[in-house]
Amino acid sequence: MAKHAFLSASASHRWLNCPPSAKLCEGISDQSSPYAQEGTDCHALCAHLVEKALGRDSPDPTENLTYYNAEMQNCAEEYCEYVLQQYEEAKKYCSDPMIFIEQRLDFSRWVEKGFGTGDCIILADKVLTIIDYKHGLGVLVNSTENSQLMCYALGALEAFDGIYDIEQVTMTIFQPRRDNVSSWNISKEELLKWAEEVLKPTAALAY
Repeated sequence: MAKHAFLSASASHRWLNCPPSAKLCEGISDQSSPYAQEGTDCHALCAHLVEKALGRDSPDPTENLTYYNAEMQNCAEEYCEYVLQQYEEAKKYCSDPMIFIEQRLDFSRWVEKGFGTGDCIILADKVLTIIDYKHGLGVLVNSTENSQLMCYALGALEAFDGIYDIEQVTMTIFQPRRDNVSSWNISKEELLKWAEEVLKPTAALAY
């Protein structure tokens, strides 16, 4: 499994609400489960389909996926279609938007050694779009004030805000097995205010 930061974006909902939990969970081994591996497999397939659709070189991972099946293929195709739609939408803001798939994002300006991997980052004039794929069937995930996506957005701003003049951030959870596409908008100023007033001091306490 991929190495996670001590204060990871994916666990931020936990350590933001209970800072001591980061230390308490530090010694617990990060063991995989069939559900986690299934999600990892689908993420690999999602990335491949999008990269291929964009005309980029991407080896087909299906023969190496433990849990590959028709449902997974359908979910990944739905995700790919949605990402391409959002990429086309970004072209309304500028002629040359940028799109990054499985992009490592560093938000250590606010969270010591903080990093994560964004499933899809789309950059255009005025607007930054973050799309996160969720394969889980059990928990319905909401994008509103989703701290994982907010951390990813901060990492994207840190890396790319000098290329485009970002004013607004759109964060989307794409969860096809729950028929859930949840989007939330926040201004760059509001996001940075949250980072300085909430994220940074709480992360320092947790660390």
